Amino acid sequence: MKAAVFHGAKDIRVENVADPTDVGAFDVLLKPYWCGVCGTDLHEYAMGPIVIPSSPHPLNGSTAPQILGHEFSAEIVEVGRSVTHLRPGQRVSVMPLLFCGVCYYCRRGLNHLCQKMACVGLSFAWGGIAELAIVPASHVSVLPDGVSDLQGALVEPGAVAAYGVDTAQVRPGDSVLITGAGPIGALASLYAASLGATVFISEVNPVRAALARSLDVGEVLDPTQLDVAAYLKDLNGGVGVDAAIECSGNERALNTAIAAVRSAGRISQTGLHTKAAAIDPMVLSEHDITLSGTWCYPVTDWPRIVDLIARGRYPVEKVVSAQIAMEDVVAKGFETLLSPSGDQVKVLVNAR
Repeated sequence: MKAAVFHGAKDIRVENVADPTDVGAFDVLLKPYWCGVCGTDLHEYAMGPIVIPSSPHPLNGSTAPQILGHEFSAEIVEVGRSVTHLRPGQRVSVMPLLFCGVCYYCRRGLNHLCQKMACVGLSFAWGGIAELAIVPASHVSVLPDGVSDLQGALVEPGAVAAYGVDTAQVRPGDSVLITGAGPIGALASLYAASLGATVFISEVNPVRAALARSLDVGEVLDPTQLDVAAYLKDLNGGVGVDAAIECSGNERALNTAIAAVRSAGRISQTGLHTKAAAIDPMVLSEHDITLSGTWCYPVTDWPRIVDLIARGRYPVEKVVSAQIAMEDVVAKGFETLLSPSGDQVKVLVNAR
């Protein structure tokens, strides 16, 4: 079969690999439909291997070369002999986090913090940018008729964004600053708006700012043209916003979030920082501000996110800026997304 395979930094090849065989008793064989290119994938391509293991992974023994893709929808081709709740022909979205089930965190329901966590498409035999893949049957959710194949591939990043907003305890009527309008920031904006919040989006990149405006969920601010924190405080009697979701992984944006929230406000650090960021912790203390990190999402969140999409409350498809063929995944996917002059925000790969 054909698959996009990571061999090393700047070395992803669309090549023929052996078809998956011997579907396990509790597994399903899938035919992937759409798969998103994630920021984690971009880091691997640019500087990897980082997450992709160079030596056997402690959970499952996987190692590079690695079939990529962890944000994907698919059709079930075959079910394992002990799988009774699924059948061939059903459309599904894949929850890609793999966990041991017995470590300190797994036994407390915090499976996304598993001490041996692996991930389909990063540290597993199979991935979603391929013509076939095997995953545990427990890790797929059936898509209802009202959710498209393309939307199904956006459940994973949609869950990341939702977890960030939920961690900041956003409620109806709150004012929320989203820093960064990449895929996660755009999805966080949609999700916060669906909760009844007043949304403000800070974004310096004109391509991403344009996509943010197209979402029509709130005012888009250029931090190079105005002091975002001062502007938001002026709008709200000097108080500031109730919450901020930091989605850029940028030191300046994090400090903007700290300056923009009101006393007793909440900040969720959802974007991943690739280097240390300097902040003034005294500001957190003086203003009783809560700064929380988030990692992935609760592994049980798939049915809820799928339902929100099905009911039209979470239009995740709005963040997609390009749909490409597997053969173009490097040139029109990775290279374009990494280019400073690139004109794309969220790229989905057609694996069919």
